[in-house]
Amino acid sequence: MKKLFPLLMLFGLTLLSCGSDEDSLQKIDQIMNIYIQDASGNNLLVPNKIGSYTTVGFNDELAPKDDAPVSMSRKEVITDSIYNLEYISGATREFVEDAADGSKIYKSDLEVSLIKKLSDTQNAPVVLDRLEIFYRSSANVFEVSRVLYNNQLVFTKIQDQPNRVTIIK
Repeated sequence: MKKLFPLLMLFGLTLLSCGSDEDSLQKIDQIMNIYIQDASGNNLLVPNKIGSYTTVGFNDELAPKDDAPVSMSRKEVITDSIYNLEYISGATREFVEDAADGSKIYKSDLEVSLIKKLSDTQNAPVVLDRLEIFYRSSANVFEVSRVLYNNQLVFTKIQDQPNRVTIIK
């Protein structure tokens, strides 16, 4: 019996240490839906439409190599027939600073290349822009906190709201 007691104690402690506490899980909130529109609110991501950006590319400027494309997918919101770009992840993140609340701030820096369709046979020259994504990381959450497009603030995180970034071109 004396030999069985330590084994039972070890087994009991093992079971207790394997318990799960959902509060200790870090929430990841980094999916962004990016909309590009003109000043009148017209969607500029409609595939093959004259006047739209029919080719959009993203390159990771913080990657160790010069050519580091970042994946974004063009999606159509069926209910509104509006197209957007969905960014899930993939860009290099660089530490920026420790925030006053104890969280850490990171950023990704992307070069955006846009080609606008001018006619059925002609495209405008490539436009190169810059997209900076800032993230906040704490024990509870890793989330997009703000986004700059060509050094202009285009998104600030609102708790429990989707990350909808609207760029006016």
